[in-house]
This record gives sequence, structure tokens and C-alpha cells, in this order.
Amino acid sequence: MAGKKQRVLPGFGMTMGITVAMLSLLILIPLASILTYSFRLSLSEFWELIARPNVRQAFLTSTGCAFLAAVINCVFGLNLAWILVRYDFPGRRLMDAMIELPFALPTSVAGITLSRMYSDQGVLGQFLQKMGIKASYSKVGIVIAMVFIGIPFVVRALQPVLEKLPESLEEASEMLGASRMYTFRRVILPELTPALLTGFGLALARGIGEYGSVIYISGNSEKAGTQVVSYIIMQKLNSGSVDYEGAAAIALVLLVVSFVLLLLVSIVQIAAGRRTKG
Repeated sequence: MAGKKQRVLPGFGMTMGITVAMLSLLILIPLASILTYSFRLSLSEFWELIARPNVRQAFLTSTGCAFLAAVINCVFGLNLAWILVRYDFPGRRLMDAMIELPFALPTSVAGITLSRMYSDQGVLGQFLQKMGIKASYSKVGIVIAMVFIGIPFVVRALQPVLEKLPESLEEASEMLGASRMYTFRRVILPELTPALLTGFGLALARGIGEYGSVIYISGNSEKAGTQVVSYIIMQKLNSGSVDYEGAAAIALVLLVVSFVLLLLVSIVQIAAGRRTKG
């Protein structure tokens, strides 16, 4: 038919079938298994498990450190994205490529490296020790690790928006006598807020469930409150009597939290798209 569009990939049925099959095998079925194992516990058993002091403290540590790391990433990620987009300098492409390093580097390698660098004998740890700050084997170290793995989300969310943001807006604001702070707060920041919230949400969700990069630098001390949720799950799977149901129940809570965060990110993106079209 003359009015029918030609597609590069032939056959809606075939491509949709492959998509649903891969989605089911890689995402839906594994997630369904978490529900299956967690539902083997009664409601009272589920709440008793979640309310245990070590589990509750692990959730507070993971969410609190991830939130603080995401806030730090928003500040420094905005600054880094601004430099990469608005300035041209030697090594800019190399710096831009290095943003992807936390994605490419195995998180366990990052954790070992960070724990060594920020230990009392480490290059950066010695400096912080003189200031009375203990980094490795503390919540400070957890935040540092989460900043490391979360910074790419913020930078990559902001870069496309900054590239499309015309510099004429800043010039017009300056010509009208506005200060730099006023221009940033009333002209630039409103345009960047949806992307900034998207990066914040993605970094927060990644940080809450992070394991490899925080497991070595945290110290995993229940007394010091440096156990994260992912470590509690691994404890239940590596113990003498493997507790799949308990691990799945804790993972279910993480799944719900991550789903809510990603849903909020999607809502922000849809609202931003409607605002752009309008």
C-alpha cells in the first residue's frame, strides 16, 4: 500500500515476539522469582524479618548514604557537565570519556581501590585522617563509593539539555542587568531541573542497591552501622543454611523502592517532554 510506512526490521509480529521473549527471560521471570520466594513467608514473618535491627539499620544506611551521594552528584555533576559542554580545552574529550569509567570498571575493583586510597595509610585517607575524618570502614567511605558509581548518571542526563540550551538566554539576562546568580537560578536552573531530577533519581536507585563498590570500603560492621542492604542479602545466601526466602523478601523491598524511584523519573521525563512540546 502506498500510504504504509516501510520499516527497517520486517514484521511487527516477529520483532514484538523477540522483544517480549527477551524481556520475559531477562527481566520479568527473574523478578517473578523474587515474588515467588518472598511470598513463601507469611505477612508476620515478612514484617518480623524487615523489622530486625540489623536489617532496619542496613536500609537506613543504604538509603541515607545513597541520598547524600546523589545530592553531591547533582552539585558536582552539574558543574562537570557545564564545563564539558560550554568550554573547549585540551583534554576535554578524554575527560568526557572518563565519565563512563564507573560503568566500565568492575565495581569490586573500584571498591578495593577506593578502600585502599581512603584507608588510614592511603594517599587520600592520610590527608582526611589529619582532619579527623575516617573514610574507609565508615559511612563516609560508603558515600564516596556511591558518588563514584553515581556521577555518570547525572552528567549524562544533563549534557543533552545543556547542549540544546541556547547561550542567548544567558546573554539576554546579562544585558537586562541580572546578576550571575539570578541568571542561574531563574533562567538556567528551571531548564535543567527535569534532567537534574532524572540523574538524581537514577543515581539514588543505583546507590541503594550497590554492592561491589561499597562492600570493601564500608567495613560491614553491624555495631558501626556500616552494613548495607545488599550485604545483608549476601549474608543470607552465603550462610550455612541458605535462606532464599529471607533474601528474596529483603530484595523485594529494594525492588519496590527502585520501581518507585524509576516511576518518578519517568513521570518527570514525561512532564518535561510535554513542557518542551508546549
